[in-house]
Amino acid sequence: MVDLDNRTDFQINIMLLEKIASSLTQREIELIVTDNSEIQQINNDFRNIDKPTDVLSFPLEEVAGSPLGSIVISADYINEKSKEYSHSFDEESALLFIHGLLHLMGYDHEVDNGEHRKKEKEIIKQFNLPDSLIIRND
Repeated sequence: MVDLDNRTDFQINIMLLEKIASSLTQREIELIVTDNSEIQQINNDFRNIDKPTDVLSFPLEEVAGSPLGSIVISADYINEKSKEYSHSFDEESALLFIHGLLHLMGYDHEVDNGEHRKKEKEIIKQFNLPDSLIIRND
């Protein structure tokens, strides 16, 4: 269900991410875990923003049997923020995965009326995770 392409030396708890994904969708998800340098290049190529970011989502058009899309996460960002907020690398990676997955599912906190934030809070509570980036910024 989650097709992991880990381009870093960091260990990713794929079992946790699989549980989260399967609670929301049965469609396959590509997850690329990379460093700040590569995510900056992707961010620049696709969004014309020449700086690193935490997570990017690339939804695919729904066609029978097609994957939901791709999520790209910066392991450097996970490592930095997990230390800053005093929680584990696995927890921070799960939070960013949830955030990206909701974007793949059509949620957009920048334009919706709090639906993304509400759904994110529900999933965080369900999996007993600390506050996510979107909730930290409430």
